[in-house]
Amino acid sequence: MYAFSRALQQVQSPDKLIKDIQQSPFKGLGHPEPLSENLAGWWSRRIDEKNRIVYKTIENNSIILSCKDHYTDK
Repeated sequence: MYAFSRALQQVQSPDKLIKDIQQSPFKGLGHPEPLSENLAGWWSRRIDEKNRIVYKTIENNSIILSCKDHYTDK
């Protein structure tokens, strides 16, 4: 039961994350972290253990690059 409850706590609604990105692009839900190398300038937030939202904020506008999988999945 504990593992199931813990897993549910780690899942974030993509809609909730997108709203949080609009309000505060660099801190908040989903453990925001800056990306590097080919994705320098982009940020990542966790939807769940496997899936991420990858986004960039330019002049108060957020651009979503991906909402599925991990950014290193090929």
